[in-house]
Amino acid sequence: MEVRRGRYNKSYERPQPLTANEPTLFKIPLRHHDHVFLKGHRLMVQVQSTWFPLIDRNPQKFVPSIYEAKAEDFVAATQRVYTSGAHASRIVLPVMR
Repeated sequence: MEVRRGRYNKSYERPQPLTANEPTLFKIPLRHHDHVFLKGHRLMVQVQSTWFPLIDRNPQKFVPSIYEAKAEDFVAATQRVYTSGAHASRIVLPVMR
């Protein structure tokens, strides 16, 4: 299980908001020794903006600290998975033999 906060996609030292309606590249390194996909196995990817109550609430609005978010910071969000040729979503995995 991997949880990745979009605000830290470019830098953990300088969090930045994601730009609405703009495809964003996420490079999430997987540790080679933790993942084995045998023949017939399937891979599932979940794209969501919050995983409450397992992970703390996400206000959906960029704030300096989610722990100090106000009620008005909690707004609806839309997640998109693009399928067009120019912005096709994909997963790239290494093949080790």
